[in-house]
Amino acid sequence: MFYTVDSSGITLRVRLTPNSSCCKVMGLFTDADGNDYLKINVTSVPEKGKANAELIKFLAQTLHTAKTNLTIIYGELDRYKKILITSTSSLNEKDLDKLIEKE
Repeated sequence: MFYTVDSSGITLRVRLTPNSSCCKVMGLFTDADGNDYLKINVTSVPEKGKANAELIKFLAQTLHTAKTNLTIIYGELDRYKKILITSTSSLNEKDLDKLIEKE
Protein backbone atom coordinates (compact mmCIF):
# COMPACT_ATOMS: atom_id res chain seq x y z
CA MET A 1 0.00 0.00 0.00
CA PHE A 2 1.04 3.60 -0.51
CA TYR A 3 0.34 4.49 3.12
CA THR A 4 1.15 3.27 6.62
CA VAL A 5 -0.80 3.84 9.81
CA ASP A 6 0.92 4.18 13.18
CA SER A 7 0.55 6.05 16.47
CA SER A 8 1.73 9.38 14.99
CA GLY A 9 -0.83 9.32 12.17
CA ILE A 10 -0.98 8.19 8.54
CA THR A 11 2.09 8.45 6.32
CA LEU A 12 1.44 8.72 2.58
CA ARG A 13 4.12 7.94 0.00
CA VAL A 14 3.67 10.24 -2.99
CA ARG A 15 5.42 10.51 -6.34
CA LEU A 16 4.85 14.11 -7.42
CA THR A 17 4.92 15.28 -11.03
CA PRO A 18 4.96 19.09 -11.21
CA ASN A 19 4.30 21.27 -14.25
CA SER A 20 1.43 19.08 -15.51
CA SER A 21 -1.63 20.15 -17.42
CA CYS A 22 -3.99 19.28 -14.54
CA CYS A 23 -3.93 18.54 -10.84
CA LYS A 24 -5.10 14.99 -10.14
CA VAL A 25 -4.28 11.53 -8.86
CA MET A 26 -2.81 9.38 -11.62
CA GLY A 27 -2.84 6.00 -9.86
CA LEU A 28 -0.11 3.95 -8.22
CA PHE A 29 3.59 3.72 -8.99
CA THR A 30 5.86 0.91 -7.77
CA ASP A 31 9.59 1.64 -7.53
CA ALA A 32 12.44 -0.83 -8.03
CA ASP A 33 12.38 -1.74 -4.32
CA GLY A 34 8.70 -2.69 -4.50
CA ASN A 35 7.40 0.36 -2.61
CA ASP A 36 4.05 1.72 -3.76
CA TYR A 37 3.61 5.47 -4.25
CA LEU A 38 0.51 7.48 -5.02
CA LYS A 39 1.17 9.33 -8.31
CA ILE A 40 -0.08 12.90 -8.19
CA ASN A 41 0.25 15.57 -10.87
CA VAL A 42 0.17 19.28 -10.02
CA THR A 43 0.19 22.30 -12.33
CA SER A 44 2.69 24.36 -10.32
CA VAL A 45 6.37 24.58 -11.17
CA PRO A 46 8.92 23.08 -8.78
CA GLU A 47 10.29 26.45 -7.66
CA LYS A 48 10.35 27.90 -4.16
CA GLY A 49 8.00 25.23 -2.80
CA LYS A 50 5.11 26.05 -5.15
CA ALA A 51 4.55 22.44 -6.21
CA ASN A 52 4.72 21.23 -2.60
CA ALA A 53 2.20 23.87 -1.52
CA GLU A 54 -0.19 22.84 -4.30
CA LEU A 55 0.23 19.17 -3.34
CA ILE A 56 -0.68 19.90 0.30
CA LYS A 57 -3.67 22.01 -0.77
CA PHE A 58 -4.85 19.30 -3.19
CA LEU A 59 -4.55 16.52 -0.60
CA ALA A 60 -6.31 18.60 2.06
CA GLN A 61 -9.24 19.28 -0.29
CA THR A 62 -9.41 15.68 -1.48
CA LEU A 63 -9.25 14.17 2.02
CA HIS A 64 -11.49 16.87 3.55
CA THR A 65 -8.98 17.84 6.23
CA ALA A 66 -7.13 21.00 7.17
CA LYS A 67 -3.83 21.83 5.47
CA THR A 68 -2.26 22.11 8.93
CA ASN A 69 -2.85 18.36 9.40
CA LEU A 70 -0.50 17.59 6.49
CA THR A 71 3.30 17.80 6.77
CA ILE A 72 6.00 16.78 4.30
CA ILE A 73 8.39 14.75 6.46
CA TYR A 74 10.64 13.50 3.65
CA GLY A 75 11.42 14.63 0.12
CA GLU A 76 10.96 18.39 0.31
CA LEU A 77 13.23 18.74 -2.76
CA ASP A 78 12.56 15.32 -4.29
CA ARG A 79 9.69 13.94 -6.38
CA TYR A 80 9.34 11.04 -3.91
CA LYS A 81 7.74 12.35 -0.73
CA LYS A 82 6.39 11.14 2.57
CA ILE A 83 3.51 13.13 3.96
CA LEU A 84 2.34 12.75 7.55
CA ILE A 85 -1.37 13.23 8.21
CA THR A 86 -2.06 14.01 11.86
CA SER A 87 -5.47 14.38 13.46
CA THR A 88 -6.79 11.40 11.53
CA SER A 89 -9.97 10.96 13.55
CA SER A 90 -12.12 11.74 10.50
CA LEU A 91 -10.03 9.65 8.07
CA ASN A 92 -10.04 5.92 7.61
CA GLU A 93 -8.46 3.49 5.17
CA LYS A 94 -11.50 3.59 2.87
CA ASP A 95 -10.96 7.34 2.38
CA LEU A 96 -7.36 6.69 1.35
CA ASP A 97 -8.33 3.87 -0.99
CA LYS A 98 -10.80 6.25 -2.69
CA LEU A 99 -7.82 8.36 -3.79
CA ILE A 100 -6.89 5.64 -6.27
CA GLU A 101 -10.48 5.33 -7.55
CA LYS A 102 -10.51 9.03 -8.58
CA GLU A 103 -8.13 8.39 -11.49
